[in-house]
Amino acid sequence: MVALASVAALCASLLVPDATHQDLLVGITGPGPGHPLGTDDLGRDVLQLLIAGARTAVCGAFLVATGSMLLGNLIGLPAGYLGGWVDIVAMRWADLMFSLPSLLVAIVVSGVLGGGYALSVAILVVLFAPGDTRVIRGAVLEQRTRPYVEASRLKNLPTWRIMTHHVWPNVAPVAVANAFLNFAYALVALASLSFLGLGVEPGSPDWGRTLSDNRTQLFTNPWAALAPGLAIILTAAAVNILGDWLYERFDARGTTR
Repeated sequence: MVALASVAALCASLLVPDATHQDLLVGITGPGPGHPLGTDDLGRDVLQLLIAGARTAVCGAFLVATGSMLLGNLIGLPAGYLGGWVDIVAMRWADLMFSLPSLLVAIVVSGVLGGGYALSVAILVVLFAPGDTRVIRGAVLEQRTRPYVEASRLKNLPTWRIMTHHVWPNVAPVAVANAFLNFAYALVALASLSFLGLGVEPGSPDWGRTLSDNRTQLFTNPWAALAPGLAIILTAAAVNILGDWLYERFDARGTTR
């Protein structure tokens, strides 16, 4: 499922170059020859919309997961290694962000600033970063008492070098595994914002937007609404399972090095 979604996201323009083509004479139709999942009320092919919508759904979630991972590493690494006021400030910021309902904050901020795909991605990066910060900080706290860190200090290596060249490589696998989990959450969050009209622009192919546009067609062409909903659920579940597996594998590795 992850491979299918990735191929669709990367090759959408080649697979379905005219996914948003409208044929009002066709209108709503059920699955049939030429339209495996039928068409929506504008005569657009649902399967083509599904393939084209993978680009914004998958790429946006990837940007959120990657951005929050980088920001979490940037804050969590010095917080865990240096401690003191750096750790206090970082953790109080994380506590503040955790006390806020993430999706509700994203909805309010997007609504006030006019919405938009790029804005939704940026907001989710900021809201997801505290989780990465805590994960990285916890992993660094466990690593900083290891003998290899003490040996690096005895060699009078600069603090930044110890953090980036010795500690970070041992916590990076955990950060990557956690990014997979964030990918699944970001996929659902972006779809939710698009469903509410705060993500991609109207008419753009996107799983959340397609689900929103076709939710009233359950009794005429159910697949117009079920297909994007299933795509969101299955892709998020597949990435979540993969992230759990990676987290268990790399977490065990990090505790033995």
